[in-house]
Amino acid sequence: MEKTKKEPFVRIAKREDISMQKAWFIRIAAILVALSIGAVIILILKHNPFEVYADMIRGSLKTKTSRVETVKIMVPLLGCAIAIAPAFKMKFWNIGAEGQLLAGAIAATYFALFHYETMPRPVLLAVMFIAGAVAGGIAGLIPAIFRAKWGTNETLFTLMLNYILLGIEQYLQNGPWKDPKGTGFPIIAMFDANARLPKVFGVHIGWIIVLLLVAAMFVYLRYSKHGYEISVVGESERTARYAGMNVPMIIMRTMFVSGAIAGIIGYITVCGADYTLNEGTAGGVGFTAITVAWLAKLNPFTMIGISFFLAILSKGSNTIQTNFKIPASASGVLTGIILFSMLACEFFIGYRVIFRGHRKKGDVKNDNA
Repeated sequence: MEKTKKEPFVRIAKREDISMQKAWFIRIAAILVALSIGAVIILILKHNPFEVYADMIRGSLKTKTSRVETVKIMVPLLGCAIAIAPAFKMKFWNIGAEGQLLAGAIAATYFALFHYETMPRPVLLAVMFIAGAVAGGIAGLIPAIFRAKWGTNETLFTLMLNYILLGIEQYLQNGPWKDPKGTGFPIIAMFDANARLPKVFGVHIGWIIVLLLVAAMFVYLRYSKHGYEISVVGESERTARYAGMNVPMIIMRTMFVSGAIAGIIGYITVCGADYTLNEGTAGGVGFTAITVAWLAKLNPFTMIGISFFLAILSKGSNTIQTNFKIPASASGVLTGIILFSMLACEFFIGYRVIFRGHRKKGDVKNDNA
C-alpha cells in the first residue's frame, strides 16, 4: 500500500513577483524590528534607547569633523563594493577584496617610502595610483587563472590569499620597512607630504575617485560588451561557450579589473586617510563590502546609500562608546543586528514562508507540475 507523502509544516517558496510597495514595507519593517531589538539591549545596559540612537546620528553627521570622518569610513567601503561587483555578477565569489586592497596599499607604500624625493608630487601620486591598481589586479588575477585553468574553488582561494598578503604586510612592517625612529613598536614611517592626496571639502580626493568609479562601473556592467559577457558567463558558462565567448579570458579579465579597483582603494587608504601602511589598513572593509554589494543587488548607485548608512552606524557606534560608556562589543552587536535584519529582509522579499494548510492556487499547480 502506497504511503501518502506528508506535507511539511513549514516550507519556503520563491516569490513569482512582489510589488515595490510591499518590498519597501518589508525593508522598513526589518529595520524597525532591528531597532526594537537594539532598544532592548540598550535598556538592559540602563540607557535610554532614543538618546543613544539620536547620539549615533549626531556623532556621525552633526559637525563638519564628524561628517568628514563618516565620509572617510564610507569611501573604502563603497570602493570595495564596486570592486567585487563585476566578479559577483559573473558568479565568481571574490572574497579577496581585503587582500587585493592590501596588495595595492603595499605597492603604493613602496613608492611613498623610497621615491618621494625623486619625483614631483603629481608624478609620484600617479605612479602610486598605477602601482596600486596593477598590484591589486595581479592579486585578483592569480585565483582567476587557477579557476579558469584548473577549476579551483575561488572562494577558498581568494579567502586564503587575504592572509598571505596580510602576512607579507606584517613581514615588511617588522622587517625591511620598519621605521628605525619608531618608539619601540614595529611601525612603518608616516608618508611625506609629497605622497599624500590633496583634500576637497576637507576630505581627501579619494571620494571623487570612488564616485567616478561608481559611474564607470555602472556603464561598464550595463552598456559595455565586457559587461554583457560578464552577465552571460554569470548566467551559464556553457551558454557563453556555445555563443563563442572565451570564458577563461573573461574570468581572468574581470578578476583583474575587480582586483585593480580594490588596489586603488588600498592606494586611497594609505595616501588619503592613514598616511602609512599597517595591519589595520584593510580593517575588515573587504568583508563588509560584500554585504553592501549584496544588499544593493550589485547596483553601483544603490551602493552609495547603503555604504553611507553603514558608515553612519560605524561612526555612530564609536560615539556612543565614548558618550555612554557602552562597551565596544555591545555597539558591535547593535550594528550586527541591523545588518542581519537588512540581509534577512532581502530573503523575505525573494521568498515566502508557507505553513501547512495555507496554500495559494499557484502552489497547488507547482506541486502537481
